Amino acid sequence: MQVPARPVHPDVTWTARTVAGRYRLDVLLGRGGAADVYEALDLRLRRPVAVKVFRPTGTRRTEAQCDEEARLLARMHHPGLVTLYDTGSDAGRPFLVMRLVRGTTLQRRIARLALTPAETCRTGAALASALAHVHGHGVVHRDVKPSNILLDREDTPHLTDFGISRRVEAVDKPPESAGALVGTASYMAPEQALGRRTEPAADVYSLGLVLLETLKGEAEYGGAPLEAALAHLDRPPVLPPDLPAELARLLAAMTARSPEARPEAAACARILADPRTAVRASAPAHGPASRRTRAQGAHRPRRASATAGGPGRTGPARAVAATLVTLGLTLTGSMGSAPVGGAMPHSYANNRSEESA
Repeated sequence: MQVPARPVHPDVTWTARTVAGRYRLDVLLGRGGAADVYEALDLRLRRPVAVKVFRPTGTRRTEAQCDEEARLLARMHHPGLVTLYDTGSDAGRPFLVMRLVRGTTLQRRIARLALTPAETCRTGAALASALAHVHGHGVVHRDVKPSNILLDREDTPHLTDFGISRRVEAVDKPPESAGALVGTASYMAPEQALGRRTEPAADVYSLGLVLLETLKGEAEYGGAPLEAALAHLDRPPVLPPDLPAELARLLAAMTARSPEARPEAAACARILADPRTAVRASAPAHGPASRRTRAQGAHRPRRASATAGGPGRTGPARAVAATLVTLGLTLTGSMGSAPVGGAMPHSYANNRSEESA
């Protein structure tokens, strides 16, 4: 499948510029709601890096957001995370310097072809291990999704973009913008969509949906942000009927409605790393043709309408929709900003730096 190019207009005043007298910005890799990500060269150490430059907002919120992300990243060191090298400010614009991951994103990988159960388990085990490390440091990512997962040239996944992450003890504090739900609607845990306390179990739910998407080739809960957020409250995700039994049980547990019913990330990593998890009891013929079928969603039943008040809307979800509309709540976070136009660059660092607006 060929991914169509989508144009993004770079800030030409920053391309080919040297930041802080040390980092030469060469290529704009992506942009999100709060920052732009460049492939750059560290002139002092002569190594390629990724530089995430936050756009000015006229307030101290941008600087505080950059500082918080830097502090969180500095506490964590794991093969499944992008390493932070440096941070600073140039011309009033805060920036982060990180390891450059050469490859693509899981989102684009899925767009080309759905993964086999074995590939999904291998990818999921690495990501669950990274999440276990994050949670062990008292941090909730809050925006686990395919476009925030980088794949290097060996297809090793790296979880990135901690722009809206928070320490567990801080997630109950009022959000940056009153009446804002933070995250990406298609991957939000039900409690997150309801504006309730967000704990590590919410990341496990999101990872479960990501792994399900790698198998089906499309997001389980699509559509407009409000529609996608409410769909989580309408129905559980639909698992493909031909999944290995152990993998199906794990995905069902990871995406359970109740946070208490979900396994911890470390337990998910152990189960996914077990070769038996990807084995079917009676394996049907599978190969390129069957994988293409999964990618096209052949096993996916038609969804009931998830628009507020439309067919298939259950009573509780309709009430939640009314509450959201009444309170004027909006969804912030990574809402799918366009990547850099043209062919996918071979050097793609820290993804698209998608943040809350």
